[in-house]
Amino acid sequence: MIIKNIESKIRLATFLSAGCFIAAVIMVLGVSFFAYRQVAEARRSIYVMDATNVPIPAKQTDIQMNREAEYRSHVGRFHTLFFSLTPDDRFMEYQMKQAMYLIDESGALQYNNLKEKGFFNSILSSSAVLTIRTDSIHIDMQRKYFRYHGTQKIDRRSSAIVRSLVTEGYLSDLEMRSDNNPHAVLITRWKTLENKDLQNVQKTSF
Repeated sequence: MIIKNIESKIRLATFLSAGCFIAAVIMVLGVSFFAYRQVAEARRSIYVMDATNVPIPAKQTDIQMNREAEYRSHVGRFHTLFFSLTPDDRFMEYQMKQAMYLIDESGALQYNNLKEKGFFNSILSSSAVLTIRTDSIHIDMQRKYFRYHGTQKIDRRSSAIVRSLVTEGYLSDLEMRSDNNPHAVLITRWKTLENKDLQNVQKTSF
């Protein structure tokens, strides 16, 4: 009878010990989870000093919350740099250099093709001014794919040409932002789907 009582007490003590251990593990995991969330929230909090040196709390937002707008701005900026040109070789070189920070080798390949065909020399010789207007930019966030629709105007001394421009490509996130690439995005597999004349108006010469 005494042996059975000892066995029962040992079994009870074992159950109690196991229960306490499991409860302690659950408590530790729960505390760690809530502590992690609190630290993550605290890291998003920033303070801005006003004119009287009083800290004003501000709140950072998750980068993904506004990523689509950043993608659209990045695509628009690249096309503006690449397709808005004036008859100034230094300016065109600067525009292309800035544009290449925003795209992979597919942009450099198209730039070299245009250069070999004498496109930039023709701008200089004809004193052409190229401007582009963004009509729409479609972003597929799941595929990180974009399609750009724009209208380009080529204004020469003898004529004014209006073209429809449609390009597509994909977007790749970079780890670090920089002055040359403030959105930390790289355009990849970029290609032109359409570049056709919509209007060609001859200017009257006197």
